[in-house]
Amino acid sequence: MQCELCPNECILEEGRHSRCRARMNKGGKLFSLVYGKPCAVNVDPIEKKPFFHFLPGTSAFSIATAGCVLSCKFCQNWQISQASPSETDTYDLPPEKVVSQAIAYNCRSVTYTYTEPTVFYEYMYDTAVIAEKRGVRNTMHSCGYINEKPLRKLSKYMDAADIDLKAFSEDFYSRICNGSLKPVLKALTVLKDEGVWLEITNLVIPTLNDDMKEIREMSRWIVKNLGSDVPIHFSRFHPHYKLKNLPPTPVDTLTDARRTAMDAGLKFVYIGNTRHEGESTFCPGCGKLLIERIGYFVKQNNTTNGGCRFCNTAIPGVWS
Repeated sequence: MQCELCPNECILEEGRHSRCRARMNKGGKLFSLVYGKPCAVNVDPIEKKPFFHFLPGTSAFSIATAGCVLSCKFCQNWQISQASPSETDTYDLPPEKVVSQAIAYNCRSVTYTYTEPTVFYEYMYDTAVIAEKRGVRNTMHSCGYINEKPLRKLSKYMDAADIDLKAFSEDFYSRICNGSLKPVLKALTVLKDEGVWLEITNLVIPTLNDDMKEIREMSRWIVKNLGSDVPIHFSRFHPHYKLKNLPPTPVDTLTDARRTAMDAGLKFVYIGNTRHEGESTFCPGCGKLLIERIGYFVKQNNTTNGGCRFCNTAIPGVWS
């Protein structure tokens, strides 16, 4: 039996598990081992995902299960992403209960996050359908390693996606993530085509993906294929998992990456995982401060009806 969910396309004999550890061939049928069994459940600021142009200042009901389709050496949640479902403590939380809990905690959205939501696709999809019916938005933070057909189906119920574009190099994806860049680029274009609000996160890792030439090429690709309005978050690396030998990303490198992306034509370029003026949103029209952020806290918001309060320039995003 072959799983057709992600580009790994695992071929599974009877009783065998997929690479993501979350799927199994049982009696000639493909079973999800994580449906309704999240190992992480939290109420987070939407800015933590990170989404900066999607309902700022609101809360997101966040869930994840064990497993991942990739095996990145720098994973910040490796204890659950690289674990089997049987190795984690789980909650009994079927889709209906996820949405009810989101409403009870006054969350405007459900976010599928922390690990890789592709591994709990059916759980995410069923939850998203119910959430839409009850007026709750759906968002995901994903590595984008998913095949086109299931992604297009999911996109009908997904309001926003933040995709980890981990590098702009097949060599990086192969050596560091045990994956491939091409399917991620395809997923980004599919999400754009389906009208899902899109943001991108790039974790800048010293010596591995911090070359400004590569960042310039990536930024130009985004402008050409996704548009100049797509926000990108350059996130600071901290030593984790199998890359504890590397230092944290110098702030100057993040500043250079931001400047390089803006010079390439991107209008909304952010810096994350450290205090920096790049946490905030500035109007591309008049240059004034629109949304001031300190960490995940929104200190002030000068947008009105999706536009700049000072000059009325429209700011792309989902604001209401």
